[in-house]
Amino acid sequence: MTGATTPGSPTIGSVTESLVSPEELTAALDATGYLADEGLATAGFLALRLRRPLFCEGEPGTGKTSLALALSAALDLPLVRLQCHEGIDAAQALYEWDFPRQLLHLRALEAADGGRLDAETAERSLYTERFLLARPLLQALTTAPCVLLVDEIDRADDEFEAFLLQLLDEYTVTIPEYGEVRAEQPPLVVLTSNRTREVHDALKRRCLYHWLEHPDLAREITILRRRIPGIGETLARQVADAVHRLRAMDLLKPPGVAESLDWARALLALDRDELDAATAARTLGAVLKYSEDMDRVRAKLDTLFS
Repeated sequence: MTGATTPGSPTIGSVTESLVSPEELTAALDATGYLADEGLATAGFLALRLRRPLFCEGEPGTGKTSLALALSAALDLPLVRLQCHEGIDAAQALYEWDFPRQLLHLRALEAADGGRLDAETAERSLYTERFLLARPLLQALTTAPCVLLVDEIDRADDEFEAFLLQLLDEYTVTIPEYGEVRAEQPPLVVLTSNRTREVHDALKRRCLYHWLEHPDLAREITILRRRIPGIGETLARQVADAVHRLRAMDLLKPPGVAESLDWARALLALDRDELDAATAARTLGAVLKYSEDMDRVRAKLDTLFS
């Protein structure tokens, strides 16, 4: 079985040819509301042009996952997302059989044959595409073309990482009861890692690599104003500046861009057009997620907004 491509549907090649430079990819991402710097746009462009997976690593909240979402929107390709977690295995990520429907099918066959059921024929009828439930990795192989996001690969264990390495080498898997499934067009793969552990070099060597930093102050202000059209220049600057100061503190979880956006939206919901220490104290839950961090910041609010 190969992934089906419908007539007239785009291919990764045609998508790549439509973008002739990193600057054009920057503009395409910008149209979705994602502001990529020169380095990230170049990495994304090369991943498309060379048809290589893109491995994005960095602190939480630096825009790694959002990049895959923006690429999907900018390139008009479906997004398939695999969220990794501790203990994830190949079966959870690839496929499973619809056992309830298989059982009903067996009962229907038995009833139709008056209780006489040929075991070999019945078994062959059970393991068909009709009863195959595709999980994200199998969906990516059979959806041509698409963006495959493998999110937080650092949360998975070594065995799953080795399985993923093999899949990225050939974009082919073999299902014992069913047969081989091969991608007619390899997906554009984006892997993300928060670096809670080191990912093996063998996997990284299959990919183009990019480290994402938090945006600088000017870029974060631009992101706030782009993503929240109703925010004023003053409030956007105050929120961005406060978040940058928070990141410089010794916090358990420094805020990312998502927290900046949440904080700004919370302030607008309270009809605030400026951020001061008193308002910050009331809304810290929008930007900080640990009580220890909130206590540490509350003790320094006056200096934070001086």
